[in-house]
Amino acid sequence: MAPKAEKKPAEKKPAAAEKPAEDKEKKSVAEKTPAEKKPKAGKRIPPSKDGAGSAGDKKRRKAKKGTETYKIYIFKTSVRLVLPGELAKHAVSEGTKAANAASGMAVNDDCKLKFLELKAKRTYRFIVFKIDEKQKEVVVEKVGEPSSNYDDFAAALPTDECRYAIYDFDFVTEENCQKSKIFFIAWSPDSSRVRSKMLYASSKDRFKRELDGIQVELQATDPTEMGLDVFRSRAN
Repeated sequence: MAPKAEKKPAEKKPAAAEKPAEDKEKKSVAEKTPAEKKPKAGKRIPPSKDGAGSAGDKKRRKAKKGTETYKIYIFKTSVRLVLPGELAKHAVSEGTKAANAASGMAVNDDCKLKFLELKAKRTYRFIVFKIDEKQKEVVVEKVGEPSSNYDDFAAALPTDECRYAIYDFDFVTEENCQKSKIFFIAWSPDSSRVRSKMLYASSKDRFKRELDGIQVELQATDPTEMGLDVFRSRAN
Protein backbone atom coordinates (compact mmCIF):
# COMPACT_ATOMS: atom_id res chain seq x y z
CA MET A 1 0.00 0.00 0.00
CA ALA A 2 1.08 3.45 -0.79
CA PRO A 3 1.85 5.53 2.23
CA LYS A 4 -0.82 8.17 3.18
CA ALA A 5 0.01 11.75 2.40
CA GLU A 6 0.63 13.81 5.41
CA LYS A 7 -1.93 16.51 6.06
CA LYS A 8 -0.51 19.97 6.18
CA PRO A 9 -1.92 22.27 8.80
CA ALA A 10 -4.25 24.91 7.31
CA GLU A 11 -2.68 28.26 6.97
CA LYS A 12 -4.24 30.89 9.10
CA LYS A 13 -5.46 33.96 7.24
CA PRO A 14 -3.98 37.17 8.52
CA ALA A 15 -6.44 39.14 10.66
CA ALA A 16 -7.79 42.33 9.19
CA ALA A 17 -5.78 45.31 10.11
CA GLU A 18 -7.22 46.99 13.12
CA LYS A 19 -8.47 50.56 12.67
CA PRO A 20 -6.73 53.23 14.56
CA ALA A 21 -7.97 54.04 18.04
CA GLU A 22 -9.13 57.44 16.86
CA ASP A 23 -11.74 55.92 14.51
CA LYS A 24 -13.12 53.82 17.35
CA GLU A 25 -13.49 56.87 19.56
CA LYS A 26 -15.32 58.79 16.81
CA LYS A 27 -17.68 55.88 16.26
CA SER A 28 -18.52 55.60 19.96
CA VAL A 29 -19.17 59.36 20.19
CA ALA A 30 -21.38 59.22 17.10
CA GLU A 31 -23.39 56.37 18.60
CA LYS A 32 -23.93 58.24 21.86
CA THR A 33 -24.85 61.61 20.27
CA PRO A 34 -28.59 61.73 19.49
CA ALA A 35 -29.68 62.90 16.07
CA GLU A 36 -30.46 66.59 15.91
CA LYS A 37 -34.16 67.37 15.71
CA LYS A 38 -35.37 69.88 13.21
CA PRO A 39 -37.15 72.75 14.88
CA LYS A 40 -40.88 72.83 14.30
CA ALA A 41 -42.36 75.75 12.49
CA GLY A 42 -43.47 78.33 15.06
CA LYS A 43 -47.14 79.00 15.46
CA ARG A 44 -48.46 82.34 14.33
CA ILE A 45 -49.20 84.55 17.32
CA PRO A 46 -52.15 86.87 16.81
CA PRO A 47 -51.55 90.54 17.68
CA SER A 48 -52.51 91.50 21.22
CA LYS A 49 -55.70 93.47 21.60
CA ASP A 50 -54.42 95.39 24.62
CA GLY A 51 -50.80 95.71 23.55
CA ALA A 52 -48.83 98.05 21.38
CA GLY A 53 -51.49 97.98 18.68
CA SER A 54 -54.11 99.62 20.88
CA ALA A 55 -51.58 102.19 22.14
CA GLY A 56 -50.71 103.04 18.55
CA ASP A 57 -54.39 103.44 17.70
CA LYS A 58 -54.86 105.86 20.61
CA LYS A 59 -51.91 107.97 19.44
CA ARG A 60 -53.26 108.06 15.89
CA ARG A 61 -56.73 109.09 17.09
CA LYS A 62 -55.24 111.83 19.30
CA ALA A 63 -53.09 113.14 16.44
CA LYS A 64 -56.10 113.10 14.12
CA LYS A 65 -58.19 115.05 16.64
CA GLY A 66 -55.45 117.68 17.01
CA THR A 67 -55.17 117.98 13.24
CA GLU A 68 -58.92 118.49 12.89
CA THR A 69 -58.90 121.22 15.56
CA TYR A 70 -56.02 123.00 13.81
CA LYS A 71 -57.83 122.80 10.46
CA ILE A 72 -60.94 124.37 12.00
CA TYR A 73 -58.83 127.21 13.45
CA ILE A 74 -57.14 127.85 10.07
CA PHE A 75 -60.52 127.80 8.36
CA LYS A 76 -61.98 130.42 10.70
CA THR A 77 -58.93 132.68 10.44
CA SER A 78 -58.87 132.47 6.65
CA VAL A 79 -62.58 133.20 6.40
CA ARG A 80 -62.30 136.34 8.54
CA LEU A 81 -59.42 137.61 6.42
CA VAL A 82 -61.02 136.92 3.04
CA LEU A 83 -64.76 137.46 3.48
CA PRO A 84 -66.33 140.74 4.61
CA GLY A 85 -68.83 141.43 7.39
CA GLU A 86 -71.96 139.30 7.63
CA LEU A 87 -70.70 136.83 5.03
CA ALA A 88 -67.71 136.01 7.25
CA LYS A 89 -70.00 135.53 10.27
CA HIS A 90 -72.18 133.16 8.28
CA ALA A 91 -69.19 131.13 7.08
CA VAL A 92 -67.77 130.89 10.62
CA SER A 93 -71.19 129.82 11.89
CA GLU A 94 -71.36 127.00 9.34
CA GLY A 95 -67.83 125.88 10.23
CA THR A 96 -68.73 125.90 13.92
CA LYS A 97 -71.74 123.70 13.26
CA ALA A 98 -69.49 121.13 11.63
CA ALA A 99 -67.12 121.22 14.63
CA ASN A 100 -70.05 120.90 17.04
CA ALA A 101 -71.35 117.87 15.19
CA ALA A 102 -67.94 116.21 15.57
CA SER A 103 -67.58 116.98 19.31
CA GLY A 104 -71.17 116.33 20.46
CA MET A 105 -71.48 119.64 22.39
CA ALA A 106 -72.52 122.76 20.49
CA VAL A 107 -71.49 126.33 21.27
CA ASN A 108 -74.01 129.05 20.50
CA ASP A 109 -72.64 131.81 18.26
CA ASP A 110 -73.70 134.44 20.80
CA CYS A 111 -71.10 133.07 23.24
CA LYS A 112 -68.26 133.91 20.87
CA LEU A 113 -69.69 137.28 19.86
CA LYS A 114 -70.11 138.39 23.48
CA PHE A 115 -66.59 137.24 24.30
CA LEU A 116 -65.11 139.13 21.34
CA GLU A 117 -66.94 142.28 22.46
CA LEU A 118 -65.53 141.90 25.98
CA LYS A 119 -62.00 141.30 24.69
CA ALA A 120 -61.86 143.95 21.96
CA LYS A 121 -64.21 146.67 23.20
CA ARG A 122 -64.51 145.87 26.92
CA THR A 123 -68.28 146.09 26.54
CA TYR A 124 -68.82 143.80 29.54
CA ARG A 125 -67.11 143.17 32.87
CA PHE A 126 -68.11 139.51 32.98
CA ILE A 127 -70.08 136.85 31.10
CA VAL A 128 -71.74 133.79 32.64
CA PHE A 129 -72.39 130.75 30.42
CA LYS A 130 -74.49 127.66 31.05
CA ILE A 131 -75.07 124.37 29.24
CA ASP A 132 -78.59 123.97 27.90
CA GLU A 133 -78.96 120.21 28.36
CA LYS A 134 -82.06 119.99 26.16
CA GLN A 135 -80.45 121.80 23.23
CA LYS A 136 -77.01 120.32 24.04
CA GLU A 137 -75.22 123.63 23.61
CA VAL A 138 -73.47 126.31 25.66
CA VAL A 139 -75.41 129.59 25.82
CA VAL A 140 -74.98 133.01 27.44
CA GLU A 141 -76.90 133.31 30.71
CA LYS A 142 -75.83 136.70 32.10
CA VAL A 143 -73.56 139.63 31.30
CA GLY A 144 -72.19 142.33 33.58
CA GLU A 145 -71.89 145.97 32.55
CA PRO A 146 -68.41 147.58 32.53
CA SER A 147 -69.27 149.35 35.80
CA SER A 148 -69.93 146.01 37.56
CA ASN A 149 -67.50 144.89 40.25
CA TYR A 150 -66.31 141.57 41.66
CA ASP A 151 -69.24 141.29 44.09
CA ASP A 152 -71.70 141.57 41.20
CA PHE A 153 -69.83 138.81 39.40
CA ALA A 154 -69.79 136.48 42.45
CA ALA A 155 -73.52 137.05 42.98
CA ALA A 156 -74.24 136.06 39.35
CA LEU A 157 -72.99 132.50 39.94
CA PRO A 158 -75.57 130.05 41.37
CA THR A 159 -74.68 128.34 44.64
CA ASP A 160 -75.75 124.84 43.59
CA GLU A 161 -75.26 124.68 39.81
CA CYS A 162 -72.21 124.51 37.55
CA ARG A 163 -71.32 127.34 35.20
CA TYR A 164 -68.56 128.72 32.98
CA ALA A 165 -67.63 132.37 33.34
CA ILE A 166 -65.36 135.05 31.89
CA TYR A 167 -64.16 137.90 34.10
CA ASP A 168 -62.15 140.92 32.95
CA PHE A 169 -59.95 141.61 35.97
CA ASP A 170 -58.26 145.00 36.39
CA PHE A 171 -55.21 145.26 38.64
CA VAL A 172 -52.14 147.38 39.35
CA THR A 173 -48.68 145.84 39.09
CA GLU A 174 -45.80 146.36 41.51
CA GLU A 175 -44.42 148.89 39.04
CA ASN A 176 -47.68 150.85 39.44
CA CYS A 177 -48.93 149.97 35.94
CA GLN A 178 -52.64 149.51 35.25
CA LYS A 179 -53.33 146.19 33.53
CA SER A 180 -56.12 143.70 32.96
CA LYS A 181 -56.34 139.97 32.32
CA ILE A 182 -59.16 137.81 31.05
CA PHE A 183 -59.98 134.96 33.44
CA PHE A 184 -61.88 131.79 32.57
CA ILE A 185 -63.65 130.31 35.60
CA ALA A 186 -64.97 126.74 35.72
CA TRP A 187 -67.50 126.97 38.56
CA SER A 188 -68.46 123.55 39.99
CA PRO A 189 -69.86 123.82 43.55
CA ASP A 190 -69.87 120.74 45.76
CA SER A 191 -73.66 120.87 46.09
CA SER A 192 -74.27 120.61 42.32
CA ARG A 193 -75.49 117.41 40.68
CA VAL A 194 -72.89 114.76 39.83
CA ARG A 195 -74.18 114.49 36.26
CA SER A 196 -73.86 118.25 35.85
CA LYS A 197 -70.27 118.20 37.14
CA MET A 198 -69.34 115.47 34.66
CA LEU A 199 -71.02 117.29 31.77
CA TYR A 200 -69.27 120.60 32.46
CA ALA A 201 -65.90 118.91 33.02
CA SER A 202 -66.05 116.93 29.77
CA SER A 203 -67.17 119.96 27.69
CA LYS A 204 -64.77 122.53 29.14
CA ASP A 205 -61.84 122.11 26.75
CA ARG A 206 -64.13 122.07 23.72
CA PHE A 207 -65.75 125.33 24.87
CA LYS A 208 -62.46 127.05 25.74
CA ARG A 209 -61.13 126.47 22.23
CA GLU A 210 -63.91 128.71 20.92
CA LEU A 211 -62.81 131.62 23.15
CA ASP A 212 -59.48 132.73 21.75
CA GLY A 213 -57.82 135.14 24.18
CA ILE A 214 -58.22 133.55 27.63
CA GLN A 215 -55.16 134.35 29.75
CA VAL A 216 -55.78 132.65 33.11
CA GLU A 217 -57.95 129.70 34.11
CA LEU A 218 -59.47 129.08 37.54
CA GLN A 219 -61.36 126.04 38.80
CA ALA A 220 -63.48 126.69 41.87
CA THR A 221 -65.82 124.61 44.01
CA ASP A 222 -66.55 127.35 46.58
CA PRO A 223 -66.18 131.17 46.71
CA THR A 224 -62.87 131.04 48.61
CA GLU A 225 -61.18 129.39 45.61
CA MET A 226 -62.02 132.38 43.39
CA GLY A 227 -61.71 135.28 45.81
CA LEU A 228 -60.09 138.60 44.93
CA ASP A 229 -56.83 137.51 46.56
CA VAL A 230 -56.75 134.47 44.25
CA PHE A 231 -57.34 136.69 41.22
CA ARG A 232 -54.51 139.02 42.26
CA SER A 233 -52.03 136.21 42.90
CA ARG A 234 -52.79 134.54 39.55
CA ALA A 235 -52.73 137.80 37.60
CA ASN A 236 -49.19 138.77 38.69
